[in-house]
Amino acid sequence: MATGKIRYWAAAKEAAGVAEESFDALTLGELMTKITQNRTELARVVRRCSFLIDGTPVGRRPHDEVVLGDGATVEVLPPFAGG
Repeated sequence: MATGKIRYWAAAKEAAGVAEESFDALTLGELMTKITQNRTELARVVRRCSFLIDGTPVGRRPHDEVVLGDGATVEVLPPFAGG
């Protein structure tokens, strides 16, 4: 089990009610399940988000296959308007 921090931006931050929180999860998929449990609005928002792990884009990789390292920082980035 890895521990780290997750940072929310824009609409994800508003839906989470916090800018950042600690996590413990093995994969990005497990982390998404944990953070959206009993948080309906956040679950809705993160479905449209992209993710960075320690500055590296996750892209289209299945979240259950993205292993989180200990001390990782996960950024949750909703779609942004404009260029």
